[in-house]
Amino acid sequence: MDRKIGVIKGDGIGPEIVDEAMKVLGRIAEVYGHTFSYTQLLMGGASIDVNGVPLTDETLAAAKASDAVLMGSIGGDAKTSPWYRLEPSKRPEAGLLSLRKGLNLFANLRPAVLYEELKGACPLKEEISDRGFDMMIMRELTGGLYFGKRSTEKVDGVLVARDELTYSEEEIRRIARKGFDVAMKRRKKVTSVDKANVLDSSRLWRKIVEEVAADYPEVTLEHMLVDNCAMQLVKDPSQFDVILTENMFGDILSDEASMVTGSIGMLASASLNETKFGLYEPSGGSAPDIAGKGIANPIATILSAAMMLRYSFDLDQEASAVEHAVTQVLQEGYRTIDIMSEGKTLIGTREMGDRICSHIR
Repeated sequence: MDRKIGVIKGDGIGPEIVDEAMKVLGRIAEVYGHTFSYTQLLMGGASIDVNGVPLTDETLAAAKASDAVLMGSIGGDAKTSPWYRLEPSKRPEAGLLSLRKGLNLFANLRPAVLYEELKGACPLKEEISDRGFDMMIMRELTGGLYFGKRSTEKVDGVLVARDELTYSEEEIRRIARKGFDVAMKRRKKVTSVDKANVLDSSRLWRKIVEEVAADYPEVTLEHMLVDNCAMQLVKDPSQFDVILTENMFGDILSDEASMVTGSIGMLASASLNETKFGLYEPSGGSAPDIAGKGIANPIATILSAAMMLRYSFDLDQEASAVEHAVTQVLQEGYRTIDIMSEGKTLIGTREMGDRICSHIR
């Protein structure tokens, strides 16, 4: 298989962690007989330094011409970086928002996995963490309350703020299809989260999700109210496979799910459009305070590359090989500083990438 990958190394620790993900992809290509070609793209602070803007039209066009995009972390220290003396529309994060919009990335995938070897970092009770969990939060990314009409005005001398929550049938249908497609690659269970006891938008959400579910007879569908879901995530996260939900609920629930894993350095993410195209990036920030020190954890970016193999390229075996290699390195006791614990062996960014590659064979 030949695939073109756009690479945005980004800012801070971005270049270091992306290099390790590319190293792992190179090992996959070698072992499984694929060819991955790379186009280096600038975005965020790195683009501001060269082009004066966080995202150029040329970068967006090159990203669209790729089969997928692998990205590091974007941004810097808001207190000290000159990037944050610019107006908001020209700051690093504005480039990311423009890229997502330009690529029509409406489906956000955030896996939350508790590794056996890292259970000690989980903040939940031991009887809960001992069961482990492996879930995928599927969040609609371009609609809902965050993108609706908004206003603040005085009414009878009192300030009144309004935010409009709107979803169309087709917006719901396309994210539901993505959710069920992802479930088919996992344990074939979808928990659709809404507030259908109160909101019209949620009642429509539930109706359309049920219609889509009819096309996936192998997948079990359950509905859950968002407040109950928030409770269940800390009571029994092992019950979840794919959580399918709208933009604001997904924003909140994915952050909650990431916290119960105990380590943001292990969290991958993907954003997909209606084709197989996706943008793959770690969930953590650019950590400018440790940039260049060779101590950043590359695992989240490596796992994001595994998601690229699975969801954009349909290379499930290769994706599993990467995930298994990560597990093996953790089982051997190797840790970067952010996940270090007593009795384990501390290693740096490059050695972590090397050791993961050594298990892909």
